Amino acid sequence: MEKIITLDENVLQALDFFAKNPPPKLDLSQFSLPFVIGSGNAFNTGRILFSDKAAIFADESNFKHLIESYHPIIKKGLIKDALVISASGEKDSVWEVELAKKHGLKTTLMTCNANSPAAQVADKVLAYRKIAEPYTYNFSTYLGMILSTTGENVLEIKKFITQLEFPNEFESYEDYSFIFPDRFSAIRAMIDKKRSELFGPLVSVRAYPQGHARHAEFVIPRKEELVITINGENKYFGHPDSRWSIQMPENLSFGAMMSLTYYITGLIQKSKPPYFMENIENYCNDYGPRAYGKDTPFDVIVPGN
Repeated sequence: MEKIITLDENVLQALDFFAKNPPPKLDLSQFSLPFVIGSGNAFNTGRILFSDKAAIFADESNFKHLIESYHPIIKKGLIKDALVISASGEKDSVWEVELAKKHGLKTTLMTCNANSPAAQVADKVLAYRKIAEPYTYNFSTYLGMILSTTGENVLEIKKFITQLEFPNEFESYEDYSFIFPDRFSAIRAMIDKKRSELFGPLVSVRAYPQGHARHAEFVIPRKEELVITINGENKYFGHPDSRWSIQMPENLSFGAMMSLTYYITGLIQKSKPPYFMENIENYCNDYGPRAYGKDTPFDVIVPGN
């Protein structure tokens, strides 16, 4: 088995890859009030892509209910498209595409696997490239999709994050929180997903847009928690001695914010015991696939394409 790298290393490898292999450009204006469907961080990627556009967001838990609720509007022709986002093009994306087609919607699949089961049934496939990554990381998979709409310079992103000046004793903090501008609110769920995957209940890595941070999220200041504020001044949240402010260049967008927060989360991962490394192989070989009714293991290192 290949070595399981930490998330920060994964970020840098992906940025180097996209510097040499830019993703295709995606014009979202072709979609008018689409259903945007995805699981996990595919769902959050959809929220990022359509952060300033009208869309109906759904995941594997509520899509069946939502599409039934909107069926009268679909019949009137006011909703015509379903965009399903899935790095693998497997699991829930297959029935999601089939269900959308059953309701008369034109289906487009965004995926890194153009030969996947979902790709076989979708009306249109938008295929993206990715690098080999440990199971669950899914950084290059979704970063490529985001870059295809934002058009950010990946070398500028890499220069920005690798030149960060970290506070003293960064590795000694027990817990961490991110605060960032409200326009990046969809990033919150992506960070929370990484926290669950990399640390479970063992290390707290919280994330809030500025508007949410004001809602009593920091009632208990703790010197052992580093509060990381991106593009803003933090006068109120966390212990005064445990605050770090980062200014992101104005011309960078969601790709940079995802890269920045994942890179820092990876360095947190590197500074703690190898919780993920000690458990991911058993998850992939045992109860992870069985929860989907599969009797074949997941790849611990998901191949690139």
